[in-house]
Amino acid sequence: MSVRRVLAAFAAILATLGLATPAVAGDRGLSGLHSLRSPVTDESFYFVMADRFANGDPSNDQGGLGSDPLVSGFDPTKKGFYNGGDLKGLLSRIDYIRGLGTTSIWLTPSFKNKAVQLEDGPSAGYHGYWITDFTQIDPHLGSNADLRALIDAAHERGMKVYFDIITNHTADVIGYEGGARRGYVSKDAVPYRTAAGAPFDDRDFAGKASFPPLSPTTSFPYTPVLDPAEQNLKVPAWLNDVTLYHNRGDTTFVGENSYYGDFFGLDDLFTEHPRVVAGMIDVYKAWIRDFGVDGFRIDTMKHVDDEFWQEFGPEVLDYARAQGKREFFMFGEVFDTTKSFTSHFTTADKMQAVLDFPFQDAARGFASRGQSAGQLATFFAGDDWYTDADSNVYQLPTFLGNHDMGRIGHFVTADNPAAGDAEWLSRDRLAHELMYFSRGNPVVYYGDEQGFTGPGGDQNARQTMFASQVPDYLDDDLLGTAATHAQDNFVSGHPLYQSIRGLAALTRAHPALRDGAQVHRYAAGGPGVYAFSRLDRHEQREYVVALNNSEQAQTAAIPTYAAKRGFHRLYGGGPARVKSTSDGKLTLTVPPLSTVVYALDGRVPGSKAAPAVSITGATAAEGARGRIHVTAGVAGSSFYEVSFYAQVGNGSWRPVGVDDNPPYQVFHDVSGLRAGTPVRYKAVVLDNRGHTATSASRAASVPTPLVSIEAPSEGSRVRGTVEVRAVVDPERATHTVSFERRVAAGAWTPIGSDASSPAYTVFDALPADLASDTPIEYRATVREPDGTTATSPVRRVRAAGPQATVATLHYFRPAGDYGDQQTGWGLHMWGDAVDPATLGQIAWDNPWPWTRVEGGWAEYDIPLVQDTQPVNFIMHLPAGDSVPDTREPGGDRSFLPINTPEVWIVQGDPTVYTSQPPVQ
Repeated sequence: MSVRRVLAAFAAILATLGLATPAVAGDRGLSGLHSLRSPVTDESFYFVMADRFANGDPSNDQGGLGSDPLVSGFDPTKKGFYNGGDLKGLLSRIDYIRGLGTTSIWLTPSFKNKAVQLEDGPSAGYHGYWITDFTQIDPHLGSNADLRALIDAAHERGMKVYFDIITNHTADVIGYEGGARRGYVSKDAVPYRTAAGAPFDDRDFAGKASFPPLSPTTSFPYTPVLDPAEQNLKVPAWLNDVTLYHNRGDTTFVGENSYYGDFFGLDDLFTEHPRVVAGMIDVYKAWIRDFGVDGFRIDTMKHVDDEFWQEFGPEVLDYARAQGKREFFMFGEVFDTTKSFTSHFTTADKMQAVLDFPFQDAARGFASRGQSAGQLATFFAGDDWYTDADSNVYQLPTFLGNHDMGRIGHFVTADNPAAGDAEWLSRDRLAHELMYFSRGNPVVYYGDEQGFTGPGGDQNARQTMFASQVPDYLDDDLLGTAATHAQDNFVSGHPLYQSIRGLAALTRAHPALRDGAQVHRYAAGGPGVYAFSRLDRHEQREYVVALNNSEQAQTAAIPTYAAKRGFHRLYGGGPARVKSTSDGKLTLTVPPLSTVVYALDGRVPGSKAAPAVSITGATAAEGARGRIHVTAGVAGSSFYEVSFYAQVGNGSWRPVGVDDNPPYQVFHDVSGLRAGTPVRYKAVVLDNRGHTATSASRAASVPTPLVSIEAPSEGSRVRGTVEVRAVVDPERATHTVSFERRVAAGAWTPIGSDASSPAYTVFDALPADLASDTPIEYRATVREPDGTTATSPVRRVRAAGPQATVATLHYFRPAGDYGDQQTGWGLHMWGDAVDPATLGQIAWDNPWPWTRVEGGWAEYDIPLVQDTQPVNFIMHLPAGDSVPDTREPGGDRSFLPINTPEVWIVQGDPTVYTSQPPVQ
C-alpha cells in the first residue's frame, strides 16, 4: 500500500472515531487544516455491463430457462435481450481491463433479474435493473462462486470490484386491482392511511420506528395484488410484502411522483418505511461480508428520500470499515447537472460521493461542442458546493458518457457531423485528457477505448465487445479503426486504448495529477486554451495542464506559483523545456484539439509568513436556501489552504470544510437549523510552510425558507380546476403551506393549505364565467411550528376561455418541398390531446398530412379532444427516420394547446416557436 493510502486509511480511522473534525471551545485554538483527501481520490474505474463484455460460458446464456427468448430473455440478435456475456467472460479478459490502467472494475447490477417484461417492448433484464433476488447472481451471468472468483482475481492484481446496486425499486411484479401500470395518484388527492383507515403523511414518520402499520386494502390509492405464481418470487422474503411499496402508479419523473411513482411499472419501494431501510442495509452488508465487494454505485439516488440515505450511508460505511474495508466507497447516480442539487446528497444526506453529471455536461461542451474555455472555468469554480467536513469534489467519479445517455464517441460525431475520423478521434482523446488530468476519479465506459459510437443512449449504447449479431450494432461506425462490431474488439493497440493507458500511467507516476489540488490558471474568452495547475501539498511541485479545444494552435501566458523557474514537458507536443517569466507566467503553445502538461523543476517557493485572511461574505446561497455561501479573501499569491469554521449560537467552533484553491469558499449546510439562528464564521489560512493566520469573525443568520410555485407555469392559461403546487427549500416534514388566489387585481382569497411533503398542492376551482385572458395570480406561504413564515413570488397566469378544438402547426421548408398529402412531410402524433379518431389514422408509414400551404408555410390542422394535454409529435416523411433527410431533428417534440394553439417549426431547427419566426 502506498504512503498516501496508509495516511488516508489512518484518516478514515480518525473520522470513524470522531477525531478528524474536532469541536473547538474557544476561537483562539482554530487550526489550519489540510484539504481532505479521502481514501478514494485516485481510482481509475472501468464501467462494464457483464452481458455485453465477453461470453466465457455459453451454457448459461439462457439462464436455465429454456430456448424461448420470451421466457429466457436470451436473443443475441436483439439489443434489448441478453446477448451472452457473463462473469467468466469478464474474468477471462481481466488482464485486458487491467492493461488499460484500471484500478477498479464497476459492474452494472448483476443480481437475479426478471428475465423478460413483456410490457416493455418486450425486453429482457440483461441490464440488471429488474431485480427479483438480491442474494444471488443472475443465472445468465453465472453464479455467486463466479463472482467470488472474479473479485479474488481482481484483488490479486491490485484492482477493486464495485457493485452497481438498487434501493429504489424491484422488478415489475406487483399489479393493481383494475389493471397494472396505472397513472400516478398524488398524496394530496389520496393520502396514505393507516391500517385502521386514518390519513397520515409518511414524511412525518420517515425512518422512525413509529411508522404506522399498513394494510393492502386500506392504505394506498391502488390496491396492490400479486399473481398467485409470483407470491413469493422476491428474495429476501420481506420484499414480497406489498405494503412495503408506494403503490401510487407510474411516475412522470416530476415533483412528488419522482419519489413515489413506479419507473415504467417497476415496483417502487417504500423507502420511508424503517423495514425497507433495515432490509436494504442487511442485503448490502451481506455482499461486503461474504464476497469482499469494495464499494457500491447506487442507482436512482435522487428518487429516494433523504432520511433513507442519512441512515443507509453511514451504517453501511461503518460496517464495511469494521470488515477491514478501510477504502470502501459509495457513490450515487443523481442524474442532474445542478451542483446545488447534486451536492445535497454528499452534505445533508451524508453520502460519500455522487457521479459527476455536471462534469460530463461541461466536458462534452468543451471537447465535443467547442464551447468557450471560460465555461470550464465557471464550472470548476463551483466545485466547493461539495466541500464539507468529511467529503469534497476530489472523490467524485467523473465520466464522459454511459449506458443511459450514450457514449463520448457518439457525442463527438453527433456534435461535429461534417468532421472526419481524425477530428472525432482528437476530440474523443481531448475529452479523456480533461477527465484524467482534472479532479475526480475517471470512469471509462467499456468499449469507449475501442472507439464505440452508436446512434444514441440506452440500448443503442450497449454494444457487445465480442462479435455482435445485432443489426443495429453492426451498422455502427467505430472511431480510429476499420474494425466493425461483427468481430471481437479487445484490441490493445487501438489508438484510444493506448491513449487512455498512457493517461493512466502518467497520472500513476505523478500522483498530483490525480488528487493534487486543482488551481484555475487561464481560460480563453472563446474556444481555445483552458489551463489549471495540479499540486500535491507534500511534494509542492506544480504541474501545469493546458487543453486547447480550438481547431487551431493557441498560445497562452499561464500564471504559476514559480517565477523565473524551469518546467519540463511530460505530455503532449511542444518544447521539451520552458521557463516562467519574472511574474511567474509560462507561455505555452498548445496544438489544436490537444493537451500539454509541464512539471516544475523542484518545489514551489516557500512562504515566509501566512498572508492575511478575511471573511468577505456570508449570505444565503443562490439556488439552495439551506446553505450559506461563505467566502474568504487571502492577501497573497501562493499555494494556500483555507479552513472555514462555524459557530452556531453560543456553541463550539466546528470545521465546515477546507478549500485549497481560489476562490476560497464553502457552502455551509444549515438546512437542519431554525431560520434566524445566529451563525458566526472564521477562516484560517495555512501556507505551504505551515504558517497560519486567522480572520476576524463574521456574523450571519440562517435564512428563511424559499417557497416556489411549480404549477401552473408562469404565463400559462388555466380553466376549471387548477392544480396549484409549491415546493419549499429546505424541505421539512413540519411545513404547512397555504395558498391564495386573486382575480383581475382583486382581493387575495384563501384557496386551501397542505402539510404533506415534499410537494404542497391544492386544487383551485375557478369561476366558470371568467372571460378569456382574465389575469389570475397565485401565491403560497409556508409556516413552521416556531412561527417562521415565508411567501413565494407571485405566479401570474390567464384564464383560458373555451376549450380549443383545433391546434395548428406551421412548418417551413425554404425550398417549399413539402410533397403531396399522401407521400410528403407529415406528423407522427400521440397523447391524450389529439382526437383518437385522428390518431387511429396515423402510422409511421402514414403520418398526418398538411391541410394547406399558405405564404410558403405548410399548415397542419390537428383535431383536439383535450387542450390541457400536450400534443406530442415528430415531423417526418412516411417511414422516414434519418435526420435530417427524412426526419426533422429535435426528437420527440410537443406543445400545450391551451397555452399556444398555434406553433411554428422550421426545417433543421429543433425549436418549437410560439410565434412566427423570421425565415428566408
